[in-house]
Amino acid sequence: MEHVIAMLIKVIMTLAVLWIVLGGFYGMEFWPMILGTTIVLGILSYFAGDLIILPAAGNITATISDLVLTFLVVWLMGLWLTDLSGGEVAVAAIISAVIIVVGEYLFHIYLLKNGPVARHRKYSRV
Repeated sequence: MEHVIAMLIKVIMTLAVLWIVLGGFYGMEFWPMILGTTIVLGILSYFAGDLIILPAAGNITATISDLVLTFLVVWLMGLWLTDLSGGEVAVAAIISAVIIVVGEYLFHIYLLKNGPVARHRKYSRV
């Protein structure tokens, strides 16, 4: 159940940012761009960044990896799913990544103190 709650927090945060930035400022469609990117990004960043990198390397490293991953996923999916120029998509991806990474940093603190990562770390030290 902890993983479900953590994923819901991550999806809601990511969806809100992408909807505002990509939909509101760049006019990208909700489906497939905004929701599709949220799903792909949520799965990749939760399993790679939050469950593997965060416990092994800490919050700063996991946050930097989330920044890079978010930029790449938004940029590549934007190139694939929209008619915007590469430069416009890159700027939208940078803005999205910077905003999302602030939330990710705080989300990592939650995971390390109260979430599934904290529970796993507590039992792995025994």
